[in-house]
Amino acid sequence: MREDEKLPFTEHLEELRSRLVRCFIAITIGFVIAYLFKKKLFGILIRPLMQVMEQGDTLIFTGVPEAFITYLKVSLLVGILIAIPVIMYEFWMFVAPGLYRNERRMMLPIILISSVFFVGGALFGYFIVFPYGFKFLLGFGTETLRPLPSMKEYLGFSAKLLLAFGFVFELPLVITFMARLGLVGVDFLKRNRKYALLLFFVGSAILTPPDVVTQVMMSIPLMILYEISIIGARLFGRKPPESEDAGAES
Repeated sequence: MREDEKLPFTEHLEELRSRLVRCFIAITIGFVIAYLFKKKLFGILIRPLMQVMEQGDTLIFTGVPEAFITYLKVSLLVGILIAIPVIMYEFWMFVAPGLYRNERRMMLPIILISSVFFVGGALFGYFIVFPYGFKFLLGFGTETLRPLPSMKEYLGFSAKLLLAFGFVFELPLVITFMARLGLVGVDFLKRNRKYALLLFFVGSAILTPPDVVTQVMMSIPLMILYEISIIGARLFGRKPPESEDAGAES
């Protein structure tokens, strides 16, 4: 298909449906693989919590089907992580028709980098945020208040954080891509830095539990990622027309 040829809206919807189906198939395959190791995977997931709990304490489940459903959800979470390369590929390929031919050549590196960033964000949450966050939260226990976290509550809490950190680590790629399309520029990003920092703290308060530790531990990486985004916009962003004209005259 020629780059200047436009697809009808219905064909865009059909392409979107096809790509969503492929993502669903990839997640299903990842889910099946993960379910074979469900108990071991859940043991890995709860390790940061178990390391800060009192010796002899353990998680509980309060409903008859809770353990079974929790294992299903753990398998789904891991299945999504396994399918991340496919999800990223389908997303960027859906966006690719709106790019120039030379920009499409960057898609493979972008897909690989976005997958690494997402997994890196989830690992940051698991290895850095979880230990300090759980230690802070369990510190409210006393002789008369004993923490008894359930499987269901812990999974919902940890899955939300892992996915949140995975998505926020995509910030440099998203902003750099927007700069490449000419939607934002370096001056715009620098000028609105203070508003971005405010949004980071508000977003962290929404995505993380209501405690200062995890909110700050998400906000700080977001600030760093924003600065990386400015560098990416400077290196790969679309040049303003004045610069292009000046280059052509010289």
